[in-house]
Amino acid sequence: MDRPTLPVSDRIRQSRIEQGRTQAVVAGLCGISTEYLSQIERGLKTPAREVMARLAAELRLPVAALMGGVPVTAESVPPAVGSRVTQALLGYHGPPSAPLTAASLRERVESIWRIWQSSPTRFTVAESLLPDLIRDVEGAVRALRASPDADERRDVLRSAADLYGMLRSYCRRAGRTDLALMSADRALRAAEDADDALRIAVAHWNAGHALLSQPGSEADAVDVAMTAAAQLDRATKDTTETVAVKGALELVVAVAEAKTERSWAARDRLNKVLPLARRAGEGNVLRTVFGPTNVQLHALSVEMADGDALEGLRLADQVDISQIPSNERTFTFGMEVAACYDLRRDYAAVLVHLLELEQLAPEDLERSPLAHTLATSLVRQARPTYRRQAVALAERLHLL
Repeated sequence: MDRPTLPVSDRIRQSRIEQGRTQAVVAGLCGISTEYLSQIERGLKTPAREVMARLAAELRLPVAALMGGVPVTAESVPPAVGSRVTQALLGYHGPPSAPLTAASLRERVESIWRIWQSSPTRFTVAESLLPDLIRDVEGAVRALRASPDADERRDVLRSAADLYGMLRSYCRRAGRTDLALMSADRALRAAEDADDALRIAVAHWNAGHALLSQPGSEADAVDVAMTAAAQLDRATKDTTETVAVKGALELVVAVAEAKTERSWAARDRLNKVLPLARRAGEGNVLRTVFGPTNVQLHALSVEMADGDALEGLRLADQVDISQIPSNERTFTFGMEVAACYDLRRDYAAVLVHLLELEQLAPEDLERSPLAHTLATSLVRQARPTYRRQAVALAERLHLL
């Protein structure tokens, strides 16, 4: 049988059988139960992204070969990190040709963060601005190493930490988890050089998320987050900002627990985090987007990962998404709601949500493996009344 024409459930089953391996063996090596793998192969469960990555690695297949419903071509691969951004990240940058002030760099970093959290074309805009900004920030840091102006140097280092935090998110979303982890490490180095306890904690939060995007690194993410929370307690007073960052670090642990199929532990942790969220209020301290609404969104994520679509949709109905200051988090919420409807085989609702997400963040949709899985499933399952719209969406995502 031609595997590219198979649905994802049959692709996994066919690959496993061709290799002469049992469900028990593959499930055990991937850290899931045999029953869960059986449900995936029968099309009763849609595996979460990290489970899909483990299955692909164990079956020695590209993730795209499992997730797509059509052959993988150059046109169907989501765009990765822009080459100029990669060159800027990996190149050496000497001092800038003209003096740069900490204030001007701060405004440019703040501006690119606003774009990243609000623009529907954030990848295109970021890719045009990042190379020069990386070079200028790195150059300014080098130029000020021996400067007697300690305040100016610290301000530039803070901007560097914030820029690399944004780059961690950009690289992860673009599929370069290696560069995401490198960016998180650079953010930590800059925050430590600036002796900024809050930014050090946020850099660890970034590192935790970079680790969470790499299957098998969940325990490392937990260690990083818990160590950072303890260090923040020792280094700072209990303010609204520190409460928000500690809460964000706790959410890293909740995500790790959900990813390792410890949904009960993730739910317990979210219940403990909720008082911190209420104390902090809705906010976006150093772009962590922590607050009561974000805790609600994580609760939905836990139920989606656990395959409980009914509970996930019940929780989604309680979320006021207007409280979230980040399009990225709003997009993730919409994707998880769509995934819950897919689990319930309500394909018309899946289509409605994917079309809304295309309006909100078309470049994110194009880069989302989960969106590709859902859109491919739609083409296969759509009723005649909305099949034309489903096919058109798949074509816009370069899946057909």
